[in-house]
Amino acid sequence: MIRRISIITVACNSVKGIIPTMESVLAQELGQTELEYRIIDGNSTDGTAETARSYRRRMEEKGILYDVVSEPDGGIYDAMNKGIRLASGDLIGFLNSGDWYEPGALGKVLKTFQTKRCDLMFGNIRIYRKDGKSFIKKAVLRTFQTSRDWNHPTMFVRAGLYKKYPFADQGIHDDYGFYLKIRKMQFKIVTVDQVLANFQMGGASNQRGIRQMCRRIHDRYRYCYRANGYSRWYLIECMVTEAVKCLL
Repeated sequence: MIRRISIITVACNSVKGIIPTMESVLAQELGQTELEYRIIDGNSTDGTAETARSYRRRMEEKGILYDVVSEPDGGIYDAMNKGIRLASGDLIGFLNSGDWYEPGALGKVLKTFQTKRCDLMFGNIRIYRKDGKSFIKKAVLRTFQTSRDWNHPTMFVRAGLYKKYPFADQGIHDDYGFYLKIRKMQFKIVTVDQVLANFQMGGASNQRGIRQMCRRIHDRYRYCYRANGYSRWYLIECMVTEAVKCLL
């Protein structure tokens, strides 16, 4: 039985981006299932935490269990692990500042877990480029694993798995590494052919520059694929993924 869903937003100096993120959580409807929303702020200096705290009344009026933590951390995955430790829900999802859910997204998540009895699920995502154009990235399960088929902002996981296998905090693709670990351990994973969230390009996983691209290739290959027993041929997949990002 799923009594509560926990959403965690990690933010740092994102005072403008966090507003549409919070508004999208406020717009969700879950019926009798409780919603917990935790914002983990990295000691922002631009008013992000103050803006988040200003939403407390609206969140509580909606019946959302709401908390804002603002303090120094060791980076995005350290902050995510902090959110995991604090979360009290049966399911956990991450929605970073600047991204937002589609209306009805969490209702679809709840129904999927209730009917499919899965351990992890994710759906399609709409990605916005800097020029304002967008495209839909599909959620796909296939034998040849690639991150082009996986979407972290739409991924929801049973809380026990996140708490038992927190992010390794070894690179900038630890969320994908976690997914590969769960897949390797043969927990039940399902996909939903529906757009659940929206993502703005421009974060650490999309920054241009040879040095940034090489680091992402290294981290994805070493800490995601090789750490989970995938073939050395996956180095090619890592390089192709970065080339596609550069074109977009």
